[in-house]
Amino acid sequence: MARSRSGTRGRRGPRKPQRREGGFAPVAVVDPRERGAVDLPPTITVKELADLLGVNPADVIRELIKSGIFATINQLIDRDTASLVAEELGYEIAEPEGQAEGTAGEGAPEGEVAPATKERIFTVEDDDPALLLPRPPIVTVMGHVDHGKTSLLDAIRSTAVAAGERGGITQHIGASEVTKDGRRVVFLDTPGHEAFTAMRARGAKVTDIAVIVVAADDGVMPQTLEAISHARAARVPIIIALNKIDKPDANQDRVKTELAEASVVIEEFGGDVPLVPVSAKARIGLEELIEMVLLVADLQELKANPKRAAAGTIIEAELDKGRGPVATVIVQKGTLRVGDVVVVGGTYGKVRALENASGRRVPKAGPSSAAVVLGLAEVPEAGDILEVVPDERTARSMAEGRREAAASQAGAGQKATLEDLFRQVQEGQTKELRIILKADVSGSIGAIKHALEQLSSDEVRISVLHEGTGDITDNDILLASASNAIVVGFSTKVDPQARRTAEAEKVDVRLYDIIYKLTDDIDAALKGMLEPEMVEVVEGRAEVRQVFRIGRDTVIAGSIVTDGRIARGSGARVYRGGRVIATDRIESLRRFRDDVREVEKGYECGIGLAGFHDVLEGDVIEAFGMQAVSRAG
Repeated sequence: MARSRSGTRGRRGPRKPQRREGGFAPVAVVDPRERGAVDLPPTITVKELADLLGVNPADVIRELIKSGIFATINQLIDRDTASLVAEELGYEIAEPEGQAEGTAGEGAPEGEVAPATKERIFTVEDDDPALLLPRPPIVTVMGHVDHGKTSLLDAIRSTAVAAGERGGITQHIGASEVTKDGRRVVFLDTPGHEAFTAMRARGAKVTDIAVIVVAADDGVMPQTLEAISHARAARVPIIIALNKIDKPDANQDRVKTELAEASVVIEEFGGDVPLVPVSAKARIGLEELIEMVLLVADLQELKANPKRAAAGTIIEAELDKGRGPVATVIVQKGTLRVGDVVVVGGTYGKVRALENASGRRVPKAGPSSAAVVLGLAEVPEAGDILEVVPDERTARSMAEGRREAAASQAGAGQKATLEDLFRQVQEGQTKELRIILKADVSGSIGAIKHALEQLSSDEVRISVLHEGTGDITDNDILLASASNAIVVGFSTKVDPQARRTAEAEKVDVRLYDIIYKLTDDIDAALKGMLEPEMVEVVEGRAEVRQVFRIGRDTVIAGSIVTDGRIARGSGARVYRGGRVIATDRIESLRRFRDDVREVEKGYECGIGLAGFHDVLEGDVIEAFGMQAVSRAG
């Protein structure tokens, strides 16, 4: 009586519940619409779930194994897990009482959410400006190791709670939320600049503001410079948190000077980068730091439409033994609700439950909220985009299409190379050559940067996103991948992991040991990147044999093409006695009674000029156009 999974997938409620001895009697198959959604208890055994769905227990166990859950036939599973299995087997699951009512009640005043589209999910052009509301900023804290990133976050958390703010702060799912004067700030807990850039390389822009932590007793270090480079490449506003100012050997002026040498000019020196002195240990300046974050956020005018279909970015995901695939999402636009159908990268699912930052179940999550999502078919990757779609068929189709596209592009070079840059600029795609520069010693970097500056022009410029000494590392490759840059190494080498990453990410790595060879290659690329020079090209000539006047303002020059071709829309010069008497445009072109686009040599035609009507027999009409010619070479 039981059916295999292949016979039930994609259909809802293939059978009525049945009980054997002492239970339900077998009944006939009914239309799912007559049967309605399946009610699931808080916990249920594998065998009871199979009986309730009318399928073989082996099918239920198979679906559990796919989610990483190894359960016996008599083992209890929770409602969320049972829902996932039932959904995969084609059933519709009823929401628990109270939750469904609460969701509907809370969601009703907000109005209907517009369906999501595939690639326009992160655009706001189609949003009604009246629906855009301010949203909290999302902040990533980066900096050199041991400069106090984690300590600073911990201090902000405990200070916010101890100070008795109107709100609170929670840390549960890789994101912390601070509330100050009724306004929220979301801190991402986990990403260092490597993770920050790895996510950005996947097309995700999660962060609104980057807080760079610099120790006052240690100064600007290599990882500090890397963090600054990564934030700048992402075009994210920077705030410098000058930490450990309470230490005896702290030297704030030295750090400010080192920042200026790294082209980070703080506001005190007339720049645009805020610097806030803090001490995580002594709890100094924490309030001022949060206030500065809110001020920078105000300048950005961060807004989102909470009434649209939700879209966000996965910041972490794992396979939980008891709950299956779980993912933490930062909702960036719209409102994510329990019951929404979502597509996430190459997987999809129906949101069975949402947990907020404190671990509590919630019916929805709005813009700039972090939430744990249950209900996905597979574990997504960090950086994958989550979007709400109208139905499961759309989600399945989009997920399959993305997997196929990813497979087909796996071997395709997607990143910038010096050869590609010539083509890209000629197609109007770029005006900048981005470089990650590594060398053996700092003196070489200075010489190379000076030489590269001489190659830049007003039309195409060289942008050194990051510079450093030593081997080319995995982090350099990730930054290049995220920024569509090339990696240039001088008298240095690529470490093995970085080489593997470069091959996987299709990043162009160039190694040199002679400076003029390096500059010659870059110069050649830049010459190809210049805007092509527009030159005039003569397309053809025609001799006027007879003039036809139609009405008062229309003159048609009956002509024969003597050279090249004459095309409608081309520029035209009228020669009389070897001298140019008019420059105009060919407005109309006819062959007998037909309008044509062009006429070749040896054929007769009627030419009508846009503004010049004093054409005479014997005049010569020369057609010309503008053609782009590369300045390279």
